[in-house]
Amino acid sequence: MATKLPDVDVAIIGAGISGIGMAAHMQMSCPGRSYAIFERRAQLGGTWDLFRYPGIRSDSDMHTLGFAFEPWVHEKSIADGPSILEYLDKIVDERGIRPHIRLDNKVVSADFHSDDACWHIVAETPAGRQETTARFLYLGSGYYDYDQPFDAAFPGREDFQGQVVHPQFWPQDLDYAGKRVVVIGSGATAVTVVPAMAAKAAHVTMLQRTPTWMIARPARDAIANFLRRILPGETAYRLTRMKNIWFQRMLFKRAKTKPGKVADFLTKETRKLLGDKYTERDFKPPYDPWDQRLCLVPDEDFFAAIREGRASVVTDHIERFDATGIQLKSGQHIDADIIVTATGLSLSFGGHVRYSIDGQEMDKTQHWFYRGCMFSNVPNFAMTFGYLNASWTLRVDNNADYLCKVLNLMEAKGADIVLPYLPDDNALEEVDLFDFSSGYLQRGKHLVPKSAATLPWRLNQNYKEDCEDFRTRPIDDGILRFEHAHPAQLAQAAE
Repeated sequence: MATKLPDVDVAIIGAGISGIGMAAHMQMSCPGRSYAIFERRAQLGGTWDLFRYPGIRSDSDMHTLGFAFEPWVHEKSIADGPSILEYLDKIVDERGIRPHIRLDNKVVSADFHSDDACWHIVAETPAGRQETTARFLYLGSGYYDYDQPFDAAFPGREDFQGQVVHPQFWPQDLDYAGKRVVVIGSGATAVTVVPAMAAKAAHVTMLQRTPTWMIARPARDAIANFLRRILPGETAYRLTRMKNIWFQRMLFKRAKTKPGKVADFLTKETRKLLGDKYTERDFKPPYDPWDQRLCLVPDEDFFAAIREGRASVVTDHIERFDATGIQLKSGQHIDADIIVTATGLSLSFGGHVRYSIDGQEMDKTQHWFYRGCMFSNVPNFAMTFGYLNASWTLRVDNNADYLCKVLNLMEAKGADIVLPYLPDDNALEEVDLFDFSSGYLQRGKHLVPKSAATLPWRLNQNYKEDCEDFRTRPIDDGILRFEHAHPAQLAQAAE
């Protein structure tokens, strides 16, 4: 075994849902292992601390976006950002995680050294650059670029005399009361921002190139709240979670097998909610449901804002910005005081960190996903990229539970290194990692690792199938290799 002990057993990058989830699982399943969470921001929470736009909320129900081990107890199942931060704060305090979080620690590089079987992690801190060694590295840094959102580069932007705002960098002092607002985009962010701003603005126009499939649900889950009144909290949460997972899976499966029927259902519901405000041009997408993620509309708020005339939808293409608003290719002009560019995210795997092995930069795109979290032939390394057709946290829980078992087996075997071994002459068939047409996914496909047609070399989008695989496939499956570091031998081989 390696003679030099690392500073911590596990380094976790990111103190959002993924990082906190991994830490909580370690507290439960690996209580003897040390860890540190590196968070570049001054507060924990990740997405839920970064985004501060009006109405910020979950686009999944909190009985599945919440962790399996921590019941969601609020009345509202579709929760606002502050409530989610409160939930995460409760977890880190009650489970003793907060002392392990290093805020204002921006990881800039991580290099695995074979001679001591450790990741050498360099972080920029208020005290300057500091290095930490860790036996295992886990990336809980999310999936998008915190610094550079997608820039649609609209011509004439510099001519606009009003204010242009991106939801990722929302100014807290923005006064939009009585103002004419245009929100460019039709995804989850736009569908959230429009009704929230319409409560104060003179009028809000959602400007889109194509419509998005939407589904309205009550913000309060009546069944969950009823079960919590008659059953122990954990039992009520478990049953609600099972119900909602089933509903998500059923709707997605139905959309893939009978897209026309699901499209008819969603269209009928949207017509009913909008009445005479409904037009196919603005509310019937040219693609099948779940070719892109469905937009959740809690308590019909988006539809209500349109019915009441506080908001409207325009489907067109932008010719350019001008001094007073936006000129469209159809010839129409939309006057605006404020333009919100809800045009999407930029995909990022692992943030702006240089990952390397023995000084050689690691190209993640040349490695294959293994069991949805590790990479082929990369030692002591894992990350989480959540489900696209279900709640992100479902994968976080599965991955963290699995990785804790891997860590415990490493300890039992006295191993310093664990990696999924894949020979160069493998016959794996690569498939499209993202079977979705969403713009941010298509723009970022060149950044992602490889995914095979079958498990275990696949980033799966089937939660039920993943659960079965984690339950039945052994940890020591003949692919995962457990090795000892031999510093002298490795050094001699490198000469």
